[in-house]
Amino acid sequence: MTEVVVAHREARPRKAFWPALPVSVVVALGWIALMLLLACFSEIIAPYGFTKLDLRNRLAPPGTVGHWLGTDELGRDVLSRLVFSIRVSLLIAFGATIISATVGTVLGFLAAHFRGWVEQIVLMLADFQASMPFLILALAVLAFFGNSLPLLVGLMGLFGWERYARISRGLAISANAQGYAGAIRQLGARPSRIYFRHILPNIASTLIVSMTLVFPEVILLESGLSFLGLGVQPPMTSLGNMVGYGREYLTRAPWIMLCPAAAIVLTTLAISVIGDWLRDRLDPTLK
Repeated sequence: MTEVVVAHREARPRKAFWPALPVSVVVALGWIALMLLLACFSEIIAPYGFTKLDLRNRLAPPGTVGHWLGTDELGRDVLSRLVFSIRVSLLIAFGATIISATVGTVLGFLAAHFRGWVEQIVLMLADFQASMPFLILALAVLAFFGNSLPLLVGLMGLFGWERYARISRGLAISANAQGYAGAIRQLGARPSRIYFRHILPNIASTLIVSMTLVFPEVILLESGLSFLGLGVQPPMTSLGNMVGYGREYLTRAPWIMLCPAAAIVLTTLAISVIGDWLRDRLDPTLK
């Protein structure tokens, strides 16, 4: 009997800590890894400089020897410009998302800690931010103060902060009502230590999911501003900048616009797929 029980226990399969990833998530992770690789090693991967002209091969179609994705109206290699555009667009999106998450989380913690009039001011600002069309606000700011990359990143960093503020405020209030936050407070810990060393790690999964959902929106917003001519300015290039210039040659040379447009669509789709999967894995309310 003992041998049968032992054999039965050995035959029981072990439960994997991470279940098998869906095919869509694997493809999305592979695409994001490719984009990060292109962004980090753009100087090595790009066959030419993104401003180098080749007037003899203006509007060369894809497949041309030396220009595998074709050239634009000035003979600039589309592949090289695409690689550098991916780096600039991801840099803006990553920087803006980190700024937005930091500002929103800090304001949410302040509202949860002080309550009263501080909480009312934070919630009022969050309501104002949510009700104001951010694209119109961004157009007004860039038209008045001019265009620069630091200003663009800082402006994009104000997008979506109210989501993090509401999430962090609600979760911090819930954590304060639980035993561990009160016990740490009784031990004499400072509020900053309570919020950033104990409460923040417990709510980090929810904030990470929110970041993956806001990130593609920032990419699309930057692309829209660059498309309208108020985003990244020449000689620098971004995905939206390439789409904006390529729309004039849509009938003659559609590859100028379609290549960066496809990169925007696939990147935002990949991040959205990863965000949905992380939400299903990390959000305790869905379990």
